[in-house]
Parts: sequence; structure tokens; C-alpha cells
Amino acid sequence: MDFSLLLVVAVAVTGLIWLLDVIWWRRNRRARVATAEAGAGSTLGHDARHKLSKEPWPVDYARSFFPVLLVVLLLRSFLVEPFQIPSGSMRPTLEVGDFILVNKFTYGLRLPVIDTEIVDFGKPERGDVMVFRFPQEPSVNFIKRVIGLPGDHIRYEGKQLYINGEPVPKELIDANPETAPGEAKFREVFDGEAHTIYNSPNDPGPYMREVVVPEGHYFMMGDNRDHSNDSRYWGFVPKENIVGQAFAVWMHWEGGLPSFTSVRLID
Repeated sequence: MDFSLLLVVAVAVTGLIWLLDVIWWRRNRRARVATAEAGAGSTLGHDARHKLSKEPWPVDYARSFFPVLLVVLLLRSFLVEPFQIPSGSMRPTLEVGDFILVNKFTYGLRLPVIDTEIVDFGKPERGDVMVFRFPQEPSVNFIKRVIGLPGDHIRYEGKQLYINGEPVPKELIDANPETAPGEAKFREVFDGEAHTIYNSPNDPGPYMREVVVPEGHYFMMGDNRDHSNDSRYWGFVPKENIVGQAFAVWMHWEGGLPSFTSVRLID
């Protein structure tokens, strides 16, 4: 289900009904009241006036819902959109069931549904956690970390990431974290910004020969390096598939009662 399309249609339908009422139907109702009063030779009673001037239910609903739907559409399309994390590919940064907020204008404004960019505000940077439409199935949204920018040379070998021939700094934090048995937790640093990743010591993991990121594309990887379906397997993300930058976790819900905690910024 394309929620953006449904929202646009709902705004268009309720807005059209409200507009027709303002310029046409409301005037007709008032004319009916005036005609009835002229025929009666006096002012109509409250009940008769209310019956003749009463808005039809579609107009009543449209007038009530149109402003709300319009605000939701504008916020969701141009400012912030919520998403839920469905898999563990971004652990330990994001857990299954986390509800995140995605900034829709960090990389530019796009029209809803057709995703055409109308204003360019900036470009993704290494280390950004980015939501994008999966190149092989654009109706599905993925979330990964930006690893390679256009022109970068990327290689992954022996659980070590190399960018432009240089190994990305990586420091062991916990050899066997309680929350992830069998994993090892590392701190990785991109351009001075640190984030955490998981590697599985007993899993040989993928090997990827060096690739060059094409112009207008990005190379994406999950923080759960040995359990992530990412650019190492299916290639690059084109610029036009970008949805926005994830910046905060505001709720966690994985069955049972939701957990409302203080907003946590995403590293």
C-alpha cells in the first residue's frame, strides 16, 4: 500500500469537495433558505432553517478532515516522516521495532508520490544513516549507512572496510556483548565521526573486490556487517532513490506494550 499516494488522493478529494461547497453548494443552500422565507412571508423557524442550510455529510467530513490531512501531507512530504525498523541489519545502532524520524529536507525537497526533486539543499555524507527506496524494488524502503560517495573506491576484505585504499579506523569495544551473543562490537570512525558496528568472529563474512562508486550514486552498508543485505550484494543507490536522513529514535515496539523513552539521536 502506497500511503503517500493515498494521502495525496485524500487531500485532493476532501479539498475539492470543500472548494465546491465554498464557491457553489453553500450559495445554493442560502438561496433555498431565502426562497423559503420569501414564500412564507416571514423568517423561518430554527428547525426549518437548519434543515435547509444543513451541510451534506460529505461536505461536513471534508471541511473537518481537509486541514488535518493537508498538514499531515506537508509535514510527511517535506519535513519529517516516521518509519519502523523491520530487521536487524542496522544493529547495534537501530534495533528491530525502533520507530525512527527521517528528515525529508536534509538532501533536498521532493514532490510526494513522484519523488521529483524541486530544491537541492545538500548531499549525503559518509556516515549518514539514510533511508532510500530499494533499487531492485522501489516500493520498499531500506535503511543503511552511507559508506561510499560518488568517485570513492570501496573494498571490504577480512571484515575490514577500505575507502580509497585506506582502512577505516576500527576499535574493539566488546568481544562478546550480552545483548548480542556471538557478535563483537566495534567502534568505527568516518571523517572524525564515530559509530558502532557488529562483526561475527565465527562467520567468514563476505569479500568484496574494490569497486568505484558511479557519479550520482552511493554505496550503502548495514552496521550489522555480517547480517545485512546491502550494496555489497546488489550495487549502488541512485540519488533519485533517496528518501531522507534518519536522525532520531522516538519509540520502540516489538510486540507487547510500546516503549516510550526520551528521543535518542542516531549516531
